[in-house]
Amino acid sequence: MTVVTRFAPSPTGYLHVGGARTALYSWLVAKAAGGKFVLRIEDTDRERSTQPAIDAILEGMEWLGLTWDEGPYYQTKRFDRYEHYIQQLLNEDKAYKCYCSPERLEAMREEQMARGEKPRYDGHCRDNPQASGDRYVVRFRNPQTGSVAFHDHIRGPIEFANSELDDLIIARSDGTPTYNFCVVIDDWEMNITHVVRGEDHINNTPRQINILTALGAPVPEYAHVSMILGDDGKKLSKRHGAVSVVQYRDDGYLPEAVLNYLVRLGWSHGDQEIFSVDEMIQLFKLDNVNKAASAFNTDKLNWLNQHYMKSLPAAQVATHLQWHFTDQGIDSSQGPALEQLIPLMADRVKTLKEMAQQSRYFYEEYQDFDEAAAKKHLRPVAQEPLAAAQKNLAALTEWTPATIQAAIQQTADELEVGMGKVGMPLRVAVTGSGNSPSLDVTLALIPQAQVVRRIDRALSYIMERTQA
Repeated sequence: MTVVTRFAPSPTGYLHVGGARTALYSWLVAKAAGGKFVLRIEDTDRERSTQPAIDAILEGMEWLGLTWDEGPYYQTKRFDRYEHYIQQLLNEDKAYKCYCSPERLEAMREEQMARGEKPRYDGHCRDNPQASGDRYVVRFRNPQTGSVAFHDHIRGPIEFANSELDDLIIARSDGTPTYNFCVVIDDWEMNITHVVRGEDHINNTPRQINILTALGAPVPEYAHVSMILGDDGKKLSKRHGAVSVVQYRDDGYLPEAVLNYLVRLGWSHGDQEIFSVDEMIQLFKLDNVNKAASAFNTDKLNWLNQHYMKSLPAAQVATHLQWHFTDQGIDSSQGPALEQLIPLMADRVKTLKEMAQQSRYFYEEYQDFDEAAAKKHLRPVAQEPLAAAQKNLAALTEWTPATIQAAIQQTADELEVGMGKVGMPLRVAVTGSGNSPSLDVTLALIPQAQVVRRIDRALSYIMERTQA
């Protein structure tokens, strides 16, 4: 048997973190078995489904590298298939037309709730030859006795009494099929063997199994993953910051870090924290997913992101960093190759967005000196060390970290001062702030003439402040 899994989002919003984790788990199940991963867009809610949401889902999946083997399929393009099976169930008396008015149904629900009962359809039209009218819905004739039992890979044995399930509407009064019915037909016709989805679908599962059984279709295996909570223990939402996968890209996270973080949100393999995609495929098992809710931890994600910035090939990280340079309007052609920048900056920042922001001085002139750094280091006492350092740096015939370090040391020796008396004013002069990587490596990535001009600018700043 070929293992076939699917990810089936509704395009009523972005691809959120919970959906991305579900997609990842489903993708891993298929890849581990050498099977197929299907992408299906469940867009039957025409009022809320939008093309921008579809685009955002596809963009998020592609950014994460969760490529699909089939699809994307769109439910709105499969209405003829649903209508075919609805008619089949009607012909076989496994479904029936219900003519109950909305008013009758509302009154029925109110009476049931008043008696403390669970609101459910009372079967008024189920076996009523007198039922008729101009408008009707089609209901599935759910078994009235026995139970539906299935083994959930995450939660173990689950059983529902059929008496708890009412006769589900499978076609609305305008003829359009309902969600639960479309899912059943799609899973059957797409040969889905394993359904991985959120725990909010547990109550749908027995209804869908009964419809599959009525159609003589195979029943897939199920796994229902728990919700993700925010850092504060409450259900993850926009108030916790980025919950859209694309937003994590925009905020400067690498897809490898997000995937690694998501796989660990509810699953573990011993004490291992770092997983390559190949290791995930090899080690991931649905049966080892925890059924308790998982708490999102931004600090852990930041730690993983920094790990991947430092450990992935610089050329690979550079492709993602380039996106942020473009987004922030920085021309990466006006400075060092991004591959040179990454090992220099990865230890100093948590995200690629920060890396781009803090690397501007390599590619363009800074606007102003950092006020606190200038106040501390660009004082009259720094004038002589800066002028001497400028002279020694300008005289270099070879512009490398080693020669630059030697020139700075020479300046300190000539003036008989500590390296800090030269290095800190020089750092502020060249970068505009008091923070940068090692000064020799930093200066080596900026053209020699530009370094000399920036020192001129700092000397002029000190002179102006002195005269003011």
